[in-house]
Amino acid sequence: MIPISPHRHERREERPDLPSSHVSEAVAMSGRCGNIHLPSGRTCTLTERHDGSCEFVDPHDAEDASR
Repeated sequence: MIPISPHRHERREERPDLPSSHVSEAVAMSGRCGNIHLPSGRTCTLTERHDGSCEFVDPHDAEDASR
């Protein structure tokens, strides 16, 4: 399978899930999943709308992935 590159969003309207407390805005706007595992604070950095389960990383690593 060919990896899909994240598509960076320019407008918040492109991600209707941003107002949710379980989504990291910075990560989501970079075209990645951005779901936050609330008990641990870890964030998924897989591509937006990825197949399968989220893969959560430490918040610092998620911040790096959003750049």
